[in-house]
Amino acid sequence: MSTTCSTTTETEVSKSADNQMNIDAISSVIQTYVQGGRKGDAAIMKPAFREDATIHGYLGGDLLAGSISILFDWVAESPAAPDLEATIVNIDLADTVATARVEIIGWLGHRFTDQFTLLKENGAWTITSKVFHTH
Repeated sequence: MSTTCSTTTETEVSKSADNQMNIDAISSVIQTYVQGGRKGDAAIMKPAFREDATIHGYLGGDLLAGSISILFDWVAESPAAPDLEATIVNIDLADTVATARVEIIGWLGHRFTDQFTLLKENGAWTITSKVFHTH
């Protein structure tokens, strides 16, 4: 009779702890974005994004594509959305890069699926791109 035994090495435990810290940090970045939407304040969400971040997706049949400033302008021109609810569905992490899928309801009558790409730079996570679908 043969048995196999799986052991967790110290390196795996350390990596697991690092992964959880990164996931928590990514979740915090996404919450910064969400909070800006709830308050209707682009200045709140701006730190979640790299300066050269991009956005792509359709809103009301119109393609929004280009600089993340498109999002900031839309938020600045729109009222606050205090009832906005966001659920992080998935975070996929590979050391210094990650993707996150977020489902958002109640943003000024819209429901969105957001896909974010994030980069860890100098120990901090920021969103490099937002691609979204409006339901």
